[in-house]
Amino acid sequence: MNSTPLAFLKGHGTENDFVILPDPENAVDLTAALVARVCDRRAGIGGDGVLHVVRSAAHPEARHMAGEAEWFMDYRNADGSVAEMCGNGVRVFARYLEHAGHVTAGDLAVATRAGVKLVHLAKDGDVTVSMGRAVLPDAGVTVTVDGRSWPARNVNMGNPHAVAFVDDLAHAGHLRAEPAYAPAAVYPDGVNIEFVADRGPRHVAMRVHERGAAETRSCGTGACAVAVAAARRDGVDPAVTGAPVTYTVDVLGGTLVITERPDGRVEMTGPAVIVAEGHIDPAWLSESAV
Repeated sequence: MNSTPLAFLKGHGTENDFVILPDPENAVDLTAALVARVCDRRAGIGGDGVLHVVRSAAHPEARHMAGEAEWFMDYRNADGSVAEMCGNGVRVFARYLEHAGHVTAGDLAVATRAGVKLVHLAKDGDVTVSMGRAVLPDAGVTVTVDGRSWPARNVNMGNPHAVAFVDDLAHAGHLRAEPAYAPAAVYPDGVNIEFVADRGPRHVAMRVHERGAAETRSCGTGACAVAVAAARRDGVDPAVTGAPVTYTVDVLGGTLVITERPDGRVEMTGPAVIVAEGHIDPAWLSESAV
């Protein structure tokens, strides 16, 4: 890896930005240290995470999904830790596959650590991802910032979320450090924490502290968790009403549209953009491996 340049691209979904590393045969030794250095916004390329693009058949964690999805999104947080899923990342991942000529507009499947996700690349540019069904564990949690506390809804979208409804998004504070939550045992592997304020009927805005990345401009799974939590709060659970419910979720980097179906399937629609591509200097790669 360190003797030749490493190809990369940069992309974002509602300004949740990623470094894309195409590696079809899983030949790159993607260490946590390398991921963290690549994502460093001053000394590296900069990003909220890395989208490692690998053929499912070539990755030990994804081989069992190769019959359903050719490509595996090996997602890493900006600190180098491994993550189960990233909603904005899946959209950008699919956009990269189209950009590289691996797929065309229409439907495709993407393997993730949270299972196979079905994606639709629309010709108008938006990407819709079937995010699966939300799990709503009974265990409650309280989130605290600057001495102010709120009850938070525990929602799992393949990764864990705590959704707190607030009067003002400024109450979330600076979000550079992880907000306190209790009991900590509810989230043994950490949690993404969303702060949500109402903007209108079935329209909310959110800020998020992402596990392993601090505050980000957007979080796709977080927007899904927020829409599900808002629907339960508002008494419009599709499983009860028999009708789908759609929420518009404003994030710092744009807007996502989330629909929950009566069978529990959650769909997310939003933009995905490739903004640059190039090669990482092999000398810099060698330094990062030290």
